[in-house]
Amino acid sequence: MGEMLTSFWSQPVVWVLALLGVVTYLTRIGGYLVLSRFRRIPAPVKSGLEAVPMAVITTLVVPPALSSGVAEFCAVAAAGIASLRLPPVAVILLGLAVLVALRQMGL
Repeated sequence: MGEMLTSFWSQPVVWVLALLGVVTYLTRIGGYLVLSRFRRIPAPVKSGLEAVPMAVITTLVVPPALSSGVAEFCAVAAAGIASLRLPPVAVILLGLAVLVALRQMGL
């Protein structure tokens, strides 16, 4: 058992994953600690923080949608239209369903 644990912790991937976990934790707790120092968050800062999730999603979704193919573009377009009326989980499921269906059709 001890030999197996030693070989597990000697793998570089384990150390990289552990390091990424620590860095993720520090960035999350760091943001909380910085914002907790303010009694009131200024309006421009609050607006900027509220825009971050949409900016991240846009950065991750738009480039593949525009450069991958017809199926990806149609799935993002369908999800975008659905997002005007449906809750987020339904939008994700719809986008995935459209993508899978179009790929199965050969697009």
